Amino acid sequence: MQNKNRYLVPLALVFCLFFLWAISANLLPTMIRQLMKTCELTPFEASFTESAYWLAYFICPIPIAMFMKRYTYKGGIVFGLLTAAAGALLFFPAAVIKEYWFYLCVFFVIATGMCFLETAANPYVTALGNPDTASRRLNLAQSFNGLGAFVAAMFLSKLILSGQTYTRETLPSDYAGGWDAYVNAETALMKTPYAALAILLIVIAVIFIFSHLPRIADEESTAGKLINFGVLKRRHLRWGVVAQFFYNGGQTAINSLFLVYCCTYVGISESTATTFFGLYMLAFLLGRWIGTLLMGRFRPHNMLTFYAVANIVLCAVVVACGGMTGLYAMIGISFFMSIMYPTQFSLAIRDLGQDTKSGSAFLVMAIVGNACLPQLTAYVMTHNPAWYYVAYAIPLLCFAVCAYYGWRGYRVRD
Repeated sequence: MQNKNRYLVPLALVFCLFFLWAISANLLPTMIRQLMKTCELTPFEASFTESAYWLAYFICPIPIAMFMKRYTYKGGIVFGLLTAAAGALLFFPAAVIKEYWFYLCVFFVIATGMCFLETAANPYVTALGNPDTASRRLNLAQSFNGLGAFVAAMFLSKLILSGQTYTRETLPSDYAGGWDAYVNAETALMKTPYAALAILLIVIAVIFIFSHLPRIADEESTAGKLINFGVLKRRHLRWGVVAQFFYNGGQTAINSLFLVYCCTYVGISESTATTFFGLYMLAFLLGRWIGTLLMGRFRPHNMLTFYAVANIVLCAVVVACGGMTGLYAMIGISFFMSIMYPTQFSLAIRDLGQDTKSGSAFLVMAIVGNACLPQLTAYVMTHNPAWYYVAYAIPLLCFAVCAYYGWRGYRVRD
């Protein structure tokens, strides 16, 4: 009981981080839709917003793991919070410059900060308590990630998307100020949510600076390699990295194109689309909470397999039907995606000991799947407009890899 109380406050603080990076990541689908308007982009071009963000997750985890090996998890968390806050404040010069390349740089900086948080928080949560309940504990933490995703989708997206969707050709001739005024108005809407996010990040950073976080086993010694590539010889970790690559790519392909799917292909308004997006993320949040409760009764790898198979079936519905049927199927997909990332993560870092930071870095690097598979999905969708829903065969294949990991790949054999 004393150990549980010792970990209660640190866990509560770290749970806040899951909420924060979910806000950041789940604003991207809204920003894709908004940048299509302000920078006059196609869905395929705008999808590189995801690439810029998630590329940081491929480049940064190894340096971050080395940083935390020397300066502890707490040092990494504080530095990450302040870096992400600086990136969010860059939206003010971005609103003046109004160039797509600058927005991509801004997202890269924000993602670098969030990458610090994710590389630190996931293994830290698994270490604060009984190893046998690590998957359940991480899923509980990731429930706050689901809450952040819901807030970003249901509320913040409505602050950014005005409901006015014009091109130079369709802009009303009597629109005050013309095209430049329209772009200025749409651009200004992006600043407020990111300013609020920056303030929140700074406040949380200050709280962490003055808080005590217990050192855990792999922090007791700074001897040895700062990063150990040899940890990839562990089969269950290696397959975990592969599964995370495909899971993240499949999830982000669906998330990032959700509003584009609703508005461009199904033909519903931005206001209605953001409500559906909120319901989509609410399903994700409910899935996390329900999944966390179910893990008290079922083994994590069995739940992972079942949830992945359910998503294969639902993706097949999207591929076969498209339209509103496909939209409702995506809400179901969101529910079943909920536990997959944290479950795969906790299974992959089992028994890594002092190599946990290295294993965590490689697992976070696997998020680079977000930087390529959504673009492939967007490319297929954009170049086959009459058969746009066929593009969802790509997430289907991604979930098939996850199903294999839950069935066999998770086993610790070496």
